[in-house]
Amino acid sequence: MKIPIYQIDAFTNTLFSGNPAAVMPLEHWLPDTVLQAIAAENNLSETAFLVATPEREEADFHIRWFTPTAEVPLCGHATQAAACVVFNKSEWPHDKIRFLSKSGLLSVSRRPDDSLELDFPNLAYEPCSTPELIKAAMPEAPENAFFVPNDTNYMIVLGSEDAVRAATPDLQPLSRLGNQGVIITAKGDQCDFVSRYFAPGVGIDEDPVTGSIHSVLTPYWAEQSGKRSLIARQLSKRGGNLRCELRGDRVAISGHAVFFMEGSVHLP
Repeated sequence: MKIPIYQIDAFTNTLFSGNPAAVMPLEHWLPDTVLQAIAAENNLSETAFLVATPEREEADFHIRWFTPTAEVPLCGHATQAAACVVFNKSEWPHDKIRFLSKSGLLSVSRRPDDSLELDFPNLAYEPCSTPELIKAAMPEAPENAFFVPNDTNYMIVLGSEDAVRAATPDLQPLSRLGNQGVIITAKGDQCDFVSRYFAPGVGIDEDPVTGSIHSVLTPYWAEQSGKRSLIARQLSKRGGNLRCELRGDRVAISGHAVFFMEGSVHLP
């Protein structure tokens, strides 16, 4: 069996930056063990698998995302990458693609400037005490944090962009959080806010650019700033830029994507 595979650099217009994601369109779902093995072999933050759903009026594709060690409920950059593949490698007749996922219905629209805009849920966050494992990993973390129940992440707000850039969390304590990741964020110097994201418990030491965390970062920083449209920068080594807009119970997250590689996976 030969299955097409593509690798896309998401949330960037420059090759070798942004966040690389693998995308594999399937004719039908393979066993979960095979999907997980493929994602582990790809060894990227996420591999997106999609199956066309022509019988469903509300969605065009069913999409799932796997890290090297686990399936995740929501992923932004691999959704953008999947849309980039559909728009550019098939005769897709529309400027919008609808994906059915474990986080509900998502969509990606192609904008006039060729950027891709994700329509994602507005994720609620709730105040909490900073977990001891995060304090052990980041002694500079404040006493209070936020928990994102629908995305199993903690959000830590630091005092400055420099503090986010300089952070060097100990990944061993963070890995003991299991499938719970850690967002660190602050007000930006040249943009509205900056962030980084760590999830070693699911095989992602630091994610280069994480679209899904902007489903909570956008409403948080919109409340702090009084602005509905914001410019964001993720401060990983590769880095990435995102435009975000709060739209009621939805969040628009947009940026460019660049093709890097295409080929095929050979399965017995």
